[in-house]
Amino acid sequence: MSNRDDSPTDEDARPARRGRPPKAKAGSAGDTRESILDAAEDLFSKHGFYGVTIREVSREAGVDTALVHYYFGAKRGLFDAVFLRRAEVWNNERVDAINRYAREAGETMTLEGLLEAFLRPPFEWSLKGGPGWKHYAALVAQTNANPAFGGETMARYFDPAIRRLIELIKQVLPDARDVDLYWAYHNLSGALTLTLGETGRLDRLSGGLCRSGDLESAGDYMVRFAAAGFRAVCAPRPE
Repeated sequence: MSNRDDSPTDEDARPARRGRPPKAKAGSAGDTRESILDAAEDLFSKHGFYGVTIREVSREAGVDTALVHYYFGAKRGLFDAVFLRRAEVWNNERVDAINRYAREAGETMTLEGLLEAFLRPPFEWSLKGGPGWKHYAALVAQTNANPAFGGETMARYFDPAIRRLIELIKQVLPDARDVDLYWAYHNLSGALTLTLGETGRLDRLSGGLCRSGDLESAGDYMVRFAAAGFRAVCAPRPE
């Protein structure tokens, strides 16, 4: 977390400036917008929403502050744009993967198969997608634990994919209570975002036996752990 003043500044709350980008920028508007998003994603992932100013983002992106406001408005608009950009990729691929698995497996569908299909896209993007995806994974971990707006942000961008997963898990565990399914997913969600954040905590805790950057192993362990967890939490309770 940043130790800078968390109070929003006047320039963070400034409304978007009207008008068009300068002509020199117009031809590369798409590239400029992506550069701003990349810079904001990097800074937000390191310092959190309250530890970053629009001025710092514009400096990192090499553009004028007014251009950031033109494209994204106030800082929350920029943050939401950063969050949405990769959330669409993650979630579209996750829903496609679990739907394809359910269609191909039919009555032989298992928890392990469903969870592997659901978890594979975020792990693969973190493994192979480059620094931007590492930054995004760290940002999602921060946001998932943010008491101010984390719940609302995660719900807006991730809930449809999660609800589809739970619908399919109900086919595997038809007697499971909804309350148990949601608690089980809540525990998986925390494990997933912490793991993809690659904080190094596991390295220190294990004395180097495990590496938080070993996402191949992490994904395998998570599938087995989560499947066992869903079964344990959703098992019928004795009367």
